Amino acid sequence: MPISNAGDCGTNADNSKNGEYCKFCFKDGVFTDEGITVQEKVEKIKMMMKKMGMNDTENIKMTALLPKLKRWKK
Repeated sequence: MPISNAGDCGTNADNSKNGEYCKFCFKDGVFTDEGITVQEKVEKIKMMMKKMGMNDTENIKMTALLPKLKRWKK
């Protein structure tokens, strides 16, 4: 999820805001779905966005960002 304000930020272990990851992916210093692969995450997000009524263009735009996040870089 794009982070557009502090309310969208995840939280570090000390409860401070983490501007690198959103609140749905990173909470209390850990990823909410630890162990998931980038491809599994893409599929999970696609399903969620479809349920929310978002179109394929929006879906592609959002999921294209995932492999670029520090979490997934090798």
